[in-house]
Amino acid sequence: MSDTMLLRIGIAVALSLLFGAIIFFGRGRKSGQGRRVQREPSVGADGRVEPSLGEQLAGSWGEAPAQQEELELDGSPAQSELGKRVSDQFDRIVSLYVAAKAGNKLRGQDIVVAAEKAGLTFGHMDVFHRLVDGKPELGPIFSVANIIKPGSFEMSRIAEIETPAIAFFLTLPAPVAALDAWETMEPAAQRMADLLDGVVLDEERNALGRQRIQHIRDELRAYDRQHAAPPLSKPTRW
Repeated sequence: MSDTMLLRIGIAVALSLLFGAIIFFGRGRKSGQGRRVQREPSVGADGRVEPSLGEQLAGSWGEAPAQQEELELDGSPAQSELGKRVSDQFDRIVSLYVAAKAGNKLRGQDIVVAAEKAGLTFGHMDVFHRLVDGKPELGPIFSVANIIKPGSFEMSRIAEIETPAIAFFLTLPAPVAALDAWETMEPAAQRMADLLDGVVLDEERNALGRQRIQHIRDELRAYDRQHAAPPLSKPTRW
């Protein structure tokens, strides 16, 4: 099997995991499911229970317009190589979402403008990528896809595209340290959320807060320590 085919399979698996997570987060979760304790629902002044942010957004997640076809992983000669991973090996995916506020949608043209202002490049598999400055051949630090299948942004019809959210994801190992990749992705997500008048959600579809950010930083710092190159042994003195 060729290296190109292995790479495509690796990317396909990564996107399958991401879309599987998206479908999962778009469904109601069972009581006690997930790593975090769910907040008690707030009660409004009129006595009615107000749904959480995740519950407000859940209804529109996972919608897939019938006219959209599955992503062609075979590629085409005209497909951009910018943002293509140099290796099919990865062991973790870290994700965030920028979601439209309840009752709204993110529009394709606005996403393109926001992505450009956030320093992203449109490229491989018709999604956006954050590349290493001056070294695009190293592959993406992270990528941004549409949560509506097939996940791509078709530029020929970008004015027609509307989506409830976009997904930010980095696969580890990345071309930079895991913590550095996160410190690049999280501000970009916040920037795009500001530009799109959206909200940033974590992988569990909760509003991204300081405590969660610190937890992710600690996890990725530990990941970097675990995957650091072993120190060179000192030469033996005779």
